[in-house]
Amino acid sequence: MSAVLQTPIEYLKGVGPQRGELLRKELDIQVFGDLLKYYPFRYVDRSIIHQVKEITPLTQYIQLKGHITGFRQAGTGRQKRLMATFRDETGEIELVWFQGADWILKTLKVNTAYLIFGKPNLFNGEFNIPHPEIEAFTDEIKTSGKGLQPVYSSSEKAKKKYLDSKGITKLTHALLTQLVPKEVPEFLPAEVLQQYRLISRYEAMANIHFPKNEALLHEAVRRLKFEELFLIQLQLLKVKANRGKVVKGFIFEKIDNKFDRFYKEGLHFELTGAQKRVLKEIRRDTLSGTQMNRLLQGDVGSGKTIVALLTMLMGVDNGFQACLMAPTEILANQHYENTVELLRGLKVEVALLTGSVKGKARKYILANLAEGNIDLVIGTHALIEDTVVFKNLGMVVIDEQHRFGVAQRASLWTKNEHPPHILVMTATPIPRTLAMTVYGDLDVSVIDELPPGRKAIKTIHRTDAARMQVFGFLRDEIEKGRQVYIVYPLIEESETLDLKHLMDGYESLSRAFPKPKYQISIVHGKMRPADKDFEMQRFVKHETQIMIATTVIEVGVNVPNASVMVIENAERFGLAQLHQLRGRVGRGADQSYCLLMTGNKQSNESKQRISVLCQTNDGFVIAEEDLKLRGPGDLEGTRQSGMLHLRLADLASDGNVLEAARKTAQQIIEEDPALAKAEHQPLLNFLRENLKQMIWAKIS
Repeated sequence: MSAVLQTPIEYLKGVGPQRGELLRKELDIQVFGDLLKYYPFRYVDRSIIHQVKEITPLTQYIQLKGHITGFRQAGTGRQKRLMATFRDETGEIELVWFQGADWILKTLKVNTAYLIFGKPNLFNGEFNIPHPEIEAFTDEIKTSGKGLQPVYSSSEKAKKKYLDSKGITKLTHALLTQLVPKEVPEFLPAEVLQQYRLISRYEAMANIHFPKNEALLHEAVRRLKFEELFLIQLQLLKVKANRGKVVKGFIFEKIDNKFDRFYKEGLHFELTGAQKRVLKEIRRDTLSGTQMNRLLQGDVGSGKTIVALLTMLMGVDNGFQACLMAPTEILANQHYENTVELLRGLKVEVALLTGSVKGKARKYILANLAEGNIDLVIGTHALIEDTVVFKNLGMVVIDEQHRFGVAQRASLWTKNEHPPHILVMTATPIPRTLAMTVYGDLDVSVIDELPPGRKAIKTIHRTDAARMQVFGFLRDEIEKGRQVYIVYPLIEESETLDLKHLMDGYESLSRAFPKPKYQISIVHGKMRPADKDFEMQRFVKHETQIMIATTVIEVGVNVPNASVMVIENAERFGLAQLHQLRGRVGRGADQSYCLLMTGNKQSNESKQRISVLCQTNDGFVIAEEDLKLRGPGDLEGTRQSGMLHLRLADLASDGNVLEAARKTAQQIIEEDPALAKAEHQPLLNFLRENLKQMIWAKIS
């Protein structure tokens, strides 16, 4: 960034200390360069003059040419307002001002031609335009027009100091007027500009704020999107390249007794081709001498847990300890019980460490981890506490990684003098563009194959009107010896949302499925862990046929006998969450079903989500649709990890720009990893100056 662009914002003409403080606090505009990167969120074509008769409830902004026929004032106190009747050849509309009446009456004249611009408002069945922009219609305006005008977002506090869109437009115009091209330095190499026919950075900045025409606006946006995605990719690939050189990894030289015995005798099924492929990728990593940082994606039920267990056994066979961190106690307990069962007969010491493990049991585990007597520990956030010390931690597996913050995940690095290998897993498939952006410094493995014999879950949409039929279907499934999940979005009634909350649902279902013939479990987030686990175990042991729950059962609960998932108020859930919940069934050989219950009225977006879920079981297709519907900032795990701060690029629609940006960044890092060549110096300087503003993935 040039010295001019680092000037504190209060020194820009028209700002000063008071407004400077507001810009800093409200809009995060600290220096001139921040204002330059505070892009408009849309544009209004001021070259077009509309007519009063064209105004509809859908009209966003409109420009009219006409004259004022008269003024009148109404109301008192805060309700006091000035109104003017504005007429063109097709009709009339009222203009309204709630302040500045004296100035307006002194300045504006009746029967003079004006050009007005504003947002129509519907009040008592009539349109008006509050606080319009207004200017005399002169011959100069007639010939020049105004073209595309930027519209900026602001805050209520900033608007009170006239830092609304109009105020920000004035400041940005003042800044661009005083800047010369060399003060907005180019950092992309000339060959990149040439290859992709990108305009210069100065031209892009000038035309994104005040585009001379639509073609130049398009070129400005294209250039700045490429720049934004290129910088992210370059930094991620640079981190990855440096880590390969700086952070050496433990070498797992042998596949020995424990891995072999479990693979040959402990597995009662054949691994899928995808599972075998992923294990080969992990094996290559652990032999390479560099630290493994691998993201393992696999849809619900694809067999990631077995891959994780075999990966940890690679570490144990080579004299290292391994750990698996899960986001909830329920999931950690389940992993522990499954692991103990699977490794029965093998000499592998397995321990469970969660917040519920206390007293002597906790002391015993901590002492034996430190002495190296425990080979494999499974736990929750408890694993990252300072009191947990390993003798020789060589392999870390993090399950449902999006539930942990970056700092929490990274803290497992410090559990050994030498960083262990890291395998992070997710059953929430990540769209390819999002994976490249958020996890671009990791190697990615995908299990894209379900175990043989699994039947596709049938997903059906039903409204409240069909509830009795649904109950009949549930009775039929229970008669066959199957079990049912029923999931609600809330525990307590909300006055603002028309939702059937869990306790009402429990009472209703108790009447429809009476004791002693039917037994019902109930699980929600406000229960004590011991009570929650007790209810879970009743369902797992088939002591209850129906489990009523909130989304605490979204991840990891494995009951192969459960064949039906009913999701109440399905319109209130996101696509990824609906898919996760559906994944709790379909784990056995029986045909499984997911019933999406909604009210009779739904929004278009809700209909689209439910339609997607009914059409496909493919988590990756669902993830792509979710990205289109919600945008990357809302997708689970990305907002809280603080990695996505995209100003312009849209991962749902800019996949081709991202591909080009990553390919270019890859070529530069391969040819010149230190960015030492003369043509890369501006780029290196830019990265150094702006690194503090960029938050990148370290591990995940």
